[in-house]
Amino acid sequence: MKNKLERRAFPFELEVKADDETGKFVGHAAVFDEIGEGMFFREKISPGAFKASIRKDDIRALRNHNSDYVLGRNRAKPSPTLNLKEDDIGLKVTITPPDTQWARDLRESIRRGDINQMSFAFETLKDSWDEEDELRTLEKVKLWEVSTVTFPFYEGTDIAVRTREDIWNQRKSEKGNNRLWQIDARGREIELMRMRRNLS
Repeated sequence: MKNKLERRAFPFELEVKADDETGKFVGHAAVFDEIGEGMFFREKISPGAFKASIRKDDIRALRNHNSDYVLGRNRAKPSPTLNLKEDDIGLKVTITPPDTQWARDLRESIRRGDINQMSFAFETLKDSWDEEDELRTLEKVKLWEVSTVTFPFYEGTDIAVRTREDIWNQRKSEKGNNRLWQIDARGREIELMRMRRNLS
């Protein structure tokens, strides 16, 4: 899985339902056809990208990508505690969290608006590129987990996760010396160094 896993973070409106003691977290972890601006290329998610994975894969909902804090699972027995589906907006997530102190604390943080972002980890199975616009479209992915996050994931901080820079360099290598992929390369390097300095 190393160097194949990617993560993306999105702001989202997470609804906390009070229809039972634990409450449910409901929101969208991804939005279809919304172009995300990155350092190296732009990206969007195509409708249908998650369908096969939702149907066949064992997926978790976590807190801050930490497997010690499992919020839900779509293959939990006797009934799923994570429900995932594609709707007209994107990837809809419904989580029935455990009745634990940390989950109750998280629910309160969401109610207060302190936490309002979600990240998901995935492996790209099929994508396409618009070379003129430097736009990547994710057409089919294997979904590993979704997480409520305090901060958006910064791709350069985890060597086990494939970053946009990795993808860009691979794509550039595939294109050889095509001048299109050399445009603004130095500018991207400067931007990346500036972001890394800000995080140090």
